[in-house]
Amino acid sequence: MVSYKLLTPEDVYFSAPPPAEDSTEEKPADAPLCPEKKTCSTSTAFVGLGTCLFVVGCVWLIGTVFWLKDPGSQLPHRLLPPTAQAPPNKSCGAVPEPRRFDCYPERGVVVTQELCEARNCCFIQVSKSPGAKSGVPWCFYPPGFPSYTLDSLNETEMGYTGQLTKRVKTYYPKDIETLQLSVTFETDSRLHVKITDPSSLRFEVPISVPNATQKATNPAYTVEFSKEPFGLIVKRTSTGTVLINTTVAPLFYADQFLQLSSSLASRFVYGLGEHRAGFLHSVDWTTLTMWARDVPPTELTNLYGVHPFYLGMEPGGSAHGVFLLNSNAMDVVLQPAPALTWRTIGGVLDIYVFLGPDPSSVVQQYLEVVGLPAMPIYWALGFHLCRWGYKTSNGTWEVVKAMRNYGIPQDVQWNDIDYMDGFRDFTFDPNSFPTLPDMVKDLHRNGQRYVMILDPGISSTQPAGSYWPYDEGMKRGIFIKDFSGNTLIGKVWPGLTAYPDFSDPDAHQWWLENLQQFYAKVPFDGLWIDMNEPSNFLDGALGGCPSSDLEDPPYTPGILGGTLRAKTLCASAVQKMSVHYNMHSLYGLMEAMASASALKKIVGKRPFVISRSTFAGQGRYSGHWLGDNKSRWKDLIMSVPGGHQDRDLGLSLAVSPKPSNQSDPGQIGFCVCVVL
Repeated sequence: MVSYKLLTPEDVYFSAPPPAEDSTEEKPADAPLCPEKKTCSTSTAFVGLGTCLFVVGCVWLIGTVFWLKDPGSQLPHRLLPPTAQAPPNKSCGAVPEPRRFDCYPERGVVVTQELCEARNCCFIQVSKSPGAKSGVPWCFYPPGFPSYTLDSLNETEMGYTGQLTKRVKTYYPKDIETLQLSVTFETDSRLHVKITDPSSLRFEVPISVPNATQKATNPAYTVEFSKEPFGLIVKRTSTGTVLINTTVAPLFYADQFLQLSSSLASRFVYGLGEHRAGFLHSVDWTTLTMWARDVPPTELTNLYGVHPFYLGMEPGGSAHGVFLLNSNAMDVVLQPAPALTWRTIGGVLDIYVFLGPDPSSVVQQYLEVVGLPAMPIYWALGFHLCRWGYKTSNGTWEVVKAMRNYGIPQDVQWNDIDYMDGFRDFTFDPNSFPTLPDMVKDLHRNGQRYVMILDPGISSTQPAGSYWPYDEGMKRGIFIKDFSGNTLIGKVWPGLTAYPDFSDPDAHQWWLENLQQFYAKVPFDGLWIDMNEPSNFLDGALGGCPSSDLEDPPYTPGILGGTLRAKTLCASAVQKMSVHYNMHSLYGLMEAMASASALKKIVGKRPFVISRSTFAGQGRYSGHWLGDNKSRWKDLIMSVPGGHQDRDLGLSLAVSPKPSNQSDPGQIGFCVCVVL
């Protein structure tokens, strides 16, 4: 079904009706039209008139000086064209607080009325009195704020295509004025909506997704369109429940700022990983930032993985899901309308809607798009033991023997970076871990397995010809380059390091050959890939990062550290597929792909790969570990929603350290593997 209509604020679908306006107090019927005033003398009148003329003259003089200096041109964000008028106070006050969409989301800026109105937005300072909701934006979009117009809509064999046009430029640079809309009825339970730039190719996430060839015959959804401003409304046909309504706020589509808002069917929203939070997200002004980052699990912080997918519950008990296929840095804002805003700084708006109708069906439909999780090898379901701090191979071996002697079940032994020689990949310390090969053989004789850790950073400081992984990587040119075309050098555990570019197929072959050579010495059974956000002890690179729009975009999401390069690589770094600005959050996924492929060839069995950094669809190649927590009851509790979230995101094998490498002195860390 297709309909065109100009929606008014009353037409906007939220889960609850707007609050009624306060009635005004009526005057008594016998009240005079004008109250009586005291009389005054003639001399008093002349004094008052003179004072008034003096004040008017001063105001005119001051205004003239400011007009000549033109302070408006010095504002940090340019004004809209003169035809766009500042919103009247009456229309601003009519917008209830829960439905105010932030017009000035930049951090580190004290938003004044002047800055807000320079964007032609409403400014209402919210009281900070006890009980007032925190997070209500003071600067928000007024009704009728300029957006895109649906100029044309054509029915196709698979759904609809349309053209969107923006006639009024926004305050972000490089507006894309004409957009291509594609609405595809892929299956009865899956709708695909994509908004792209028809005049220029933009980065799209390079994962395999299904290519529908036949239109759904009995879809569980109904799609409606608003022409001006453009809006998309998706309803569940059986109940009429509105699942998506993008008319609640204007659409933005600039080169480095894309924003789409929608109402939510209810306040019950799950998913949107990876964040340290309860299973149910709060919609009381919560911002979830996505940009892979090495940081111990912390609330309200972007963590190791990126999964822009949510599962929402509906008033009648049905469930649906929404997935934004985008890997650029983004904020996802939840507000109590209830509503959600996707705000990303690159790529395209590529959205899938899943109709369920129950939660398990929603997850299944999501996995049909990003890829079904791989079946773990059988021993992955067993008892695993790991810690950071095994100082020697004999010390590790003694722990294994003690477990046997006391009859404690153990199927797998792990090692952290302790085993490496100088923390270099594909080596083991000849002094502290000389018996590592013998220990692994003993594990195998007793029906046990061995998992070792690997970090992507490859040491670059040893003499030429002494470290094959670096020498061969340089020879083949498989490391990430800086903006000048030289190998980007960062710093992690071994010191100054280079980073393999796993978006390059040649790097996959190089990774395989390194693993084959090490397997000939230490016949490992599985891989634990860590530090693959990718992590960096420096901000960007040894030589710094250039000043550019990639490093300092017009808008930066709420990333820990405040910049895209904080404790990772320069956003301007060059990879085979694209710049790191686009590829950053895909690094863990692509390393997992290379590792799983290599293990299949080396071991000849289902691969066991556990990765710290993950992206949508990674369950096809690896499981996930929840990162560096501490020996606290809180961390044990938070592992429960973390594991459940991994299940819903298609990561069938979740590993939660209990406790971890940040244990108190004398405590041993156990890795408990859970298949969900």
